[in-house]
Amino acid sequence: MAGYKETPRQKMIAMMYLVLTALLALNVSVEIIQAFVSVNNSMENTNENLKLKIDETYARFEQQNLMNEAKVGPFWDRAKEVRTLSNDLISYIEDIKWEVISRSEKISVDEAKTTPLSEIQSRDKYDVSTNYFFGGSQDGSKGKAGELRQRIEKFKADVINQLDEKHRSNVKLGMDTEGPYKDANGKNQNWEQHNFYHVILAANVTFLNKLIADVRNVEIDVVSLLYGSISAEDYKFDMVQPKVIPNSKLVFQGDTYEAEIMVAALDSKQNPEVVIGGRTIPASGGIAKYTVTAGATGLQTYRGTIKVAGPDGELKEYPFESEYFVMTPSLTVAPTKMNVLYANVDNPISIAASGIPESQIQPTISSGTLRRDGKDWIARVPLGQKATISVVHNDGKTQRKMGSAEFRIKRVPDPKAFIANTDGGPVQKNMLLAARAIIPRMPDDFDFDLNFEIVSYTFVGVRGGDTYERPGTGNILTQEMQTFISNCKRGERIWLENIIARGPDGNRRLGTISLIVQ
Repeated sequence: MAGYKETPRQKMIAMMYLVLTALLALNVSVEIIQAFVSVNNSMENTNENLKLKIDETYARFEQQNLMNEAKVGPFWDRAKEVRTLSNDLISYIEDIKWEVISRSEKISVDEAKTTPLSEIQSRDKYDVSTNYFFGGSQDGSKGKAGELRQRIEKFKADVINQLDEKHRSNVKLGMDTEGPYKDANGKNQNWEQHNFYHVILAANVTFLNKLIADVRNVEIDVVSLLYGSISAEDYKFDMVQPKVIPNSKLVFQGDTYEAEIMVAALDSKQNPEVVIGGRTIPASGGIAKYTVTAGATGLQTYRGTIKVAGPDGELKEYPFESEYFVMTPSLTVAPTKMNVLYANVDNPISIAASGIPESQIQPTISSGTLRRDGKDWIARVPLGQKATISVVHNDGKTQRKMGSAEFRIKRVPDPKAFIANTDGGPVQKNMLLAARAIIPRMPDDFDFDLNFEIVSYTFVGVRGGDTYERPGTGNILTQEMQTFISNCKRGERIWLENIIARGPDGNRRLGTISLIVQ
């Protein structure tokens, strides 16, 4: 086919094919970068969950130490040392991560800490990160990679030393820095080359977060082994003392007194033998519950013994004595959330008269309405000065006044307007665009579940000396407003004024949100 000459149309098709091939290659690259972003996000979530898990283990460990410091103290001291070693290494890895992002992006370390991987422009580059980790050396020994390897190896050695010799083989520390490692051509590499040489920034960040997860896993395994090294048998029964735990030492006439009687260190596999006044109290799950009908008023005392098997298997007997107080019924009327009633909203009210069935309690309110809601009551009152709730006991035969309670009436406080989780001041442009909505929030000390709805607002901005002002309906910024924000420069101001919110008792005018775009 020598001498064959392509037509202009064939040349154009060939050129389009080349462009398409290049675009396909580019798409693969973008997909790989996005995969690293997704994996990194997953690793960050995993690290947060691992942190919560190890914190729970430390809390249980510390509680055991408080119960028996003499026995648990040595193990607790080692656990605290493991926590220090882990936190120090994780802090070092985090510093490396922020530093390499800072250098690659040419931004401050503080900015690097708040910039998601998906927004890092140089995440597909490796020149700056490779130079950072290798420091001009061929094998990475003079850069951060070599330093990181040494820190990991020291961490592993220091952590394993916190365990007894017999437990060290039970821990798989991971974080292998020895290899062997090979490149794509089968050539030998060291740990630094394998993980950081010509590796893009997205992969660097993901790998560093994976190292943090590895450290947390080592910490959890080692601390769990230390916790498991505490023998329950050694300290559960060495300070056995009888304990009587009543539901309440104050009992009303006609009510039932109930108490849990047990040894101080509970063994749920062994039921103690409890005898009070010649009466044997049945036990289940290591606990015996003593119940008796309260008759005469005043202080009531009872005595008994607990028999429980000691560490040697022999029954040991422990005497105990306790008391409770019997009194006549009284009335309690209280709002469950506040010491006042709020106008035009549902106010949960607790009304209790000990010793009287709920069905025989009949409350009334001087202003507004009162209705039952499960075991409690709901009061709804108009705006005014005060409201009084009065209660009578009606057993179907007679009615007896139990008393009354007076409450002040207040107006529901105004909510505060927020956007992008702020009520004013500096705000990131991307966060403002992502939020797009004005959210009304009630004060933190207001416990009612009330919903206010933004009805309208005014969007105001200044650009080039001209004032940009647009009305808004609802709580969502219009597309035109969002476009204005997108074109804002750092330091420009935006105001959300005349914010009207609709609540259960009508409309409220909220404060202005003054924003400085960052």
